[in-house]
Amino acid sequence: MTAETVSTTPEANASEVGTDDVKGPFSSAGVRCPTHFGYWEAKETPTWKKRERLAKKVFRHQLFPDDDKAQLLCEDLFAGDPVAERFVAEVFFGEIGPKKGRQMLMQALEEGVDAVEGAPDSMKELFAEFESVPDWVDVELVKKGAEVWRRWGTMLFSVAGAITLEIYTEGAVAKPLALAGGYAGDNALRRFLETSQFWIDMSEPGKILEPGSSARTTAMLVRVMHVSVRKRVGEHPEWDHDAYGLPISQTYEQMTQIGGAVAPALSLWLAGVHTTPSEMRALIHFNRYMGHLVGVQPRWATHTIRDQLQVLAMATAARTYDAGDAGKELIESFPAAFAPRPGQRGLRRLRAWYNHRIYAAYCALWMAPPTRRMYDMPSAAFGLGVIVLRLPFLHTVEILRRLPGLKQLHVKVVDRHRRNWLEAQMNGRKAAFDASSGLRK
Repeated sequence: MTAETVSTTPEANASEVGTDDVKGPFSSAGVRCPTHFGYWEAKETPTWKKRERLAKKVFRHQLFPDDDKAQLLCEDLFAGDPVAERFVAEVFFGEIGPKKGRQMLMQALEEGVDAVEGAPDSMKELFAEFESVPDWVDVELVKKGAEVWRRWGTMLFSVAGAITLEIYTEGAVAKPLALAGGYAGDNALRRFLETSQFWIDMSEPGKILEPGSSARTTAMLVRVMHVSVRKRVGEHPEWDHDAYGLPISQTYEQMTQIGGAVAPALSLWLAGVHTTPSEMRALIHFNRYMGHLVGVQPRWATHTIRDQLQVLAMATAARTYDAGDAGKELIESFPAAFAPRPGQRGLRRLRAWYNHRIYAAYCALWMAPPTRRMYDMPSAAFGLGVIVLRLPFLHTVEILRRLPGLKQLHVKVVDRHRRNWLEAQMNGRKAAFDASSGLRK
């Protein structure tokens, strides 16, 4: 099933999207939907009706997706990655085990699945899907989108990290991360840096399209990690399937792709980084193909700027702010992760102090004020001052980089800077994308 497939009948897609139970819960609109995803009820309230009318008047299009598309997004909250799930269940959770399974996976990535002695059918099926390029892929758009990520440099890290905090108010997103422990407490910086490594790997020139490349290896490791966490969290007694759907569902994974395309592109204008509509369209395509590699294959895939804005509006209307302590820990851990640590001295401590203050400012810049006031967040005054002072410089750079001969130079400079930043933060560590670790409780 490709990402283009659209069906409004959940029974027709149940086996393909990994849902073996097509019964309730159902929303007030009669759509299968987790009880804590309050979209159908919210869109009928006077507040959201007023916003719908305003959007149609100002932008001349609907605020939300058509109901048939919204229905698919709701049903995909119960959908996972069945091809990868069969492989992980048989290999990582079966007789082979995670250690040997990781070795087999790495060999298949480096030498091809045919080189793996005794490779199970589930592994062959996974790699057959992984190595095939969907018909909808435009290679030049993928390359252009990757270049935009490189041009953003470390600003991608800051905006993607900060805007994600908004959705941590939702239990369906926060609880899997809190149970896994990767983005909470002392682990927050380590996992964020792993994610930054993922962003760098994915956007290396042409690598995402190259079989056997480091980018595709990273994509597969992340895909397997997501499936492993999904299985463990889904079996945990604290996970409520009717309330939240499937952990790390197709819909929330697609939201992650939107969080790498239109959402940061628009947000970065506040920090002085300009992204054109054509660049946004390339970002959408690049993120969609990257999502395909990591198992994001929804029945309705967003492929226009309008699509993505409508899904963002839908997700905003659906919010129930039910994450509780899990969301609080995740949100407050993010800026705290950059604070100076015991033992840091001199320039390293000064750099950590600056990162802490500037990331506090990014949180203030890209979180909604009411959301930010719900949590104990560090002062953003110094960092916001830095952002304001450098705006004229960044605006000037954005204009000059369009001149002949300066575009590629600009990309190279910011790409080198993001690599140096990550290397300094990692301090000799390597990203593992480990799928074998258990939940923390």
